[in-house]
Amino acid sequence: MTQRRRLVAGNWKMNGLRAARAEFDAMLSGAADIADCELMIAPSFLLVADFAAAAKGGKVAVGAQDCHAKASGAHTGDVSAEMLADAGASAIIVGHSERRTDHGETDETVKAKAEAAWRAGLTAIICVGETEGERDAGQALSVVERQIAGSVPEGATAANTVIAYEPVWAIGTGRTPTIADIKEIHDAMHAQLVARFGGEGEGMRLLYGGSVKPGNAAEIFAVENVDGGLVGGASLKAEDFLAIARA
Repeated sequence: MTQRRRLVAGNWKMNGLRAARAEFDAMLSGAADIADCELMIAPSFLLVADFAAAAKGGKVAVGAQDCHAKASGAHTGDVSAEMLADAGASAIIVGHSERRTDHGETDETVKAKAEAAWRAGLTAIICVGETEGERDAGQALSVVERQIAGSVPEGATAANTVIAYEPVWAIGTGRTPTIADIKEIHDAMHAQLVARFGGEGEGMRLLYGGSVKPGNAAEIFAVENVDGGLVGGASLKAEDFLAIARA
């Protein structure tokens, strides 16, 4: 099996004022001794440029939480992937369940945003995952497979694409799937990507997201085909985020 480098990415969502720079600085300092995985924080758009400047040359990359599919134009309130690249971002999270639910984003929308990230030279972190109702109906695997098929564009490579599995019902609830559930989904995603993209699919990293915290990170990261995590609330504090990365 291709050795995939671990990645722990923090999604700050709609949190963090300028004063949060202190937590980010603590992450930069604390990450100095973490050598076996990559780290990334995706703050609000307003903090990307400041954080990216502070992180230059360090071990914590800076990403963004979303982008518009177009490079420019009459799209009031939106931010393009090119703008984020110019601000210093190295990756963009697209298709997060909160975007799919709150903003009605479809697989086709997510696919276009992933292509926009690539167009700007950035990595696309494409999110997929089922709702509680879908899991209870036995549809978890089929939902994730459909989202991957529709959201991941042709041309995806191990270098430009990361997939994040986030069961919607586990985000911010403190609940997590069983280890067996996580393994089942991650194995299925890996197989689907290999079948479609061959060697590039073999090298594509798969993150788990959904109530990842210091207390459960090691157990989750030990699962085959889990290559790291997409961390929400626990990434807001340097102590917790670094503890997860060390796991």
